[in-house]
Amino acid sequence: MALRSVSIALAGSGGAGVVTAGAALQEAAARAGWHALMSRSAGPQIRGGEAAALLRLAARPVSSHGDAFDILVALDWNNIERFAGEMPLAPGSIVIGDPMQGEPPDSIAGAGARMLAVPMKDIARAVGGRPNMVALGLLAAMIGLPEAAIVAVLGRSLARKGAEVAGASTAALRAGIQAAADLPRMPLPAPSPAASGMRWNITGSEAIAMGALRGGVRFVAAYPITPATDVLESLAAALPGLGGTLVQAEDELASINQIIGASWGGVPALTATSGPGLSLMTESIGLAVAAEVPVVIVDVMRGGPSTGIPTKSEQSDLDIAIHGLHGDAPHLVVAPVSIGDCLFATQWAVALAEALQAPAIVLGDQRLGQARAVIERPGDFVFAARRMVYEGGAEAAAYRRYAITASGVSPMARPGGAGGQYTADGLEHDEAGVPSSRAADHAAQLDKRARKLECHDYGEHWAVIEGEGELALLAWGSSVPPCREALERLREAGKPARLVAMRLLSPAQPEKLARALAGVTRVLVVEQSHSGQFHRYLRGSFDLPGEVRSLHRPGPLPIRPAEVCDAVRGWAMP
Repeated sequence: MALRSVSIALAGSGGAGVVTAGAALQEAAARAGWHALMSRSAGPQIRGGEAAALLRLAARPVSSHGDAFDILVALDWNNIERFAGEMPLAPGSIVIGDPMQGEPPDSIAGAGARMLAVPMKDIARAVGGRPNMVALGLLAAMIGLPEAAIVAVLGRSLARKGAEVAGASTAALRAGIQAAADLPRMPLPAPSPAASGMRWNITGSEAIAMGALRGGVRFVAAYPITPATDVLESLAAALPGLGGTLVQAEDELASINQIIGASWGGVPALTATSGPGLSLMTESIGLAVAAEVPVVIVDVMRGGPSTGIPTKSEQSDLDIAIHGLHGDAPHLVVAPVSIGDCLFATQWAVALAEALQAPAIVLGDQRLGQARAVIERPGDFVFAARRMVYEGGAEAAAYRRYAITASGVSPMARPGGAGGQYTADGLEHDEAGVPSSRAADHAAQLDKRARKLECHDYGEHWAVIEGEGELALLAWGSSVPPCREALERLREAGKPARLVAMRLLSPAQPEKLARALAGVTRVLVVEQSHSGQFHRYLRGSFDLPGEVRSLHRPGPLPIRPAEVCDAVRGWAMP
């Protein structure tokens, strides 16, 4: 059954409070039983500038924005043309603007939507409130959201600002509801209330932090960078209560080296950064590969190269994440496939890093990390694999840290333990850790480091597989949710297809992918990068069946479900 939903964009200049109003709308919808997704869009300015809250509300889980927005409320038109492409409108859309804020730009007025005027600023002034609360009231009335749900959210969120502010905001909200009397209605489907505590309202960054903590991470070092700082803020709040520590390092180089030191000392450790930070960390990640020290690096991707577009999303760090280390340096690359999956994927990455004594890069992105969704409560996951620790004993003098083993994994000694001393650095070494330039030692250690990742059994976690058919959608990261919705639409249209959402990107799993694509004659690879990095990686590392096409483009515009469907429909089936 196609997803029935209402999509809303609330836009304005910096300080207008559109994100605050959007968050209140989402939380109130969740309290009333609806599922909701909210992402935000902003310019690169430190202060001020354009901003938007982009929401989609539905009676069942929603993980992707739709093809167009049903309602756009603009508190003003300042610089809205800079990101109008992120808020596509359709002929049936409704645009509400304040007549005192001028005329909408051609990018909005020419979309064919119905234009309506509401003097939000004057209404707010009359009750001593703010226009964003009037807009919140307009939207609540238009979609049939109970006033009590909104009032309850405002009462909780504004309590610390005092009774006067809370009262003025509530008055402005109710004035907006009254002003919507003559506006069109776009009611939501009937909600589906859940049992208490069975739904979460969470961002991808919060889920990443929770996954790290569940995985056992107790030391974090990082340097703030957009959009990864959200992960660090969540960890900073939670770590002290678990006996952990977060250090704001002086830069990314210090961050990665500090977590290597903490992990070498026996404490699972993590850092979070974005593309520019990952570039700076690559040499030290190679050190962790050579010294076989488990660490987790979360890369919340943004537009690149260089400083790029810090506030927008892109999947263009794939190449550096997989291939960016010099020499033959096998490591793990894991990517969550939804906001909720950010928890599982990060916890799994910690478990893999610890068990395989290798660095793991978690590839999130701004779209997943900074979006907030109402989701069903994730399950509790327990991974049996743990770090193999050398406990010493009668034969301690014979300890060989890098002993050649069938699995490629050899026990790590805790610093200070009797008989467990060894050298851990970036030089090639023999089995005891003694630096060596002998060809035999180099080949043996290269084989060891590769074997432990190649031979590990990753089970069914390597990918999420849905549907069936001779056509397959192959995607990763934030490109998965629109593909999932497209899959549903195609099935209803009598065009069955399957989706393979890859969670483990490296090491490659060619046999598993071959089984997942058995019977497939056509493959559509979907991603958000200018050069089609994922497509090129797949063609170089896997045997893909039949005809393969690529649907890709750079950020900041997301790939939408209709585009995936159109790409499939334009592909004449035999």
